Amino acid sequence: MAGIDVLLVGDSAAMVVHGHDTTLPVTLEEMLVHCRAAARGARRPLLVGDLPFGCYEASPRQAVDPAVRMLKEGAMDAVKLEGGAASRVEAARAVAAAGVAVMGHVGLTPQSISALGGFRPCGRSAAEAVQVVRRARALQEAGAFAIVLECLPRPVAAAVTASLEVPTIGIGAGDGCSGQVLVFHDLLGFLQHPHHAKVTPKFSKQYARVGESIHAALLQYRAGVEARSFPDARHSPYKIEAAELEALATALRADGACRQLGPGNERLTLAGRHSRRDDGGGGGG
Repeated sequence: MAGIDVLLVGDSAAMVVHGHDTTLPVTLEEMLVHCRAAARGARRPLLVGDLPFGCYEASPRQAVDPAVRMLKEGAMDAVKLEGGAASRVEAARAVAAAGVAVMGHVGLTPQSISALGGFRPCGRSAAEAVQVVRRARALQEAGAFAIVLECLPRPVAAAVTASLEVPTIGIGAGDGCSGQVLVFHDLLGFLQHPHHAKVTPKFSKQYARVGESIHAALLQYRAGVEARSFPDARHSPYKIEAAELEALATALRADGACRQLGPGNERLTLAGRHSRRDDGGGGGG
């Protein structure tokens, strides 16, 4: 509805939805669930599904089956895979050759943080920057229709963009890219728990603080329930005819069940009192 051109169903769901510290634990089956949900809600944008860690590391051919599943079962239009090393380039080539549109990803590649030593920017030396350019060009040659550039200095990302014929999508890479991507939960300010503070990226701009609104709403809900101001009459819309209510009271008196009824069932509670008096019991409510 907002006119966003491309939706990436990212493996960042591992962190912002499932509560992990990295993207590594999310599985292909979990990603397919997220993909199908996104596809049911979004009709206009191009839909790209992230191939999660473990789907294409063993061999280039390994990437084809999960990529096909992303389209057939996940209702995606394309897939994304990380890295520009030779094996990842060949994986992109195999996926493209199988008829699946593939998006590349260079710079910081979160699936490789075990080897990288954590989340850190890339391309801050001439040697690293040249490597990023070469990897992006290799992915383009392998058939990638676009390249994500993550956590790069702006001049480096701009140089990569200028060296390619396909568009680049920046995330923490400055305004010299062809387009931009942000994690939905980050840009909306969803995450308020301290667990997430350490993994909120420095480059992410919050366009709203939805998490604070959610927290305030939950506090109001709890207070309303504890004070018995919710649900009120407006939020208790379902009615029962008087005759049916009387029949229910009669049936419950016969079963000795009236005392189990809660507040708000005045006629039935009254019937319960009558029942106890008839039985010689006390007059409690």
